[in-house]
Amino acid sequence: MKIITGNDLKSGAVTWWNGAAWSLHVNDAADMGDEAAAVIAAEEAARRVNGAYVIEAEQTADGIRPAHIKERIRALGPTVRLDLSLDPTATPDKVL
Repeated sequence: MKIITGNDLKSGAVTWWNGAAWSLHVNDAADMGDEAAAVIAAEEAARRVNGAYVIEAEQTADGIRPAHIKERIRALGPTVRLDLSLDPTATPDKVL
């Protein structure tokens, strides 16, 4: 599957395109296939996201798993301390 990731323009948080809006949770990501380039262009032009790009991922029993380790780290948050991880109930406007 092909999913879109980027960074929230206001907070800098890692975001995932869910088919209609940006989410902070990789498991919300939608398989965008050939539509990804058009979505990226529109969302960056509207200044809702920065640095958006397509990544490969797979649907597993545990949820969506990005194919590359860099994207897995971005999806899960900081690797140094658990207290720095993203609150599971966070939304893009409530990150900071």
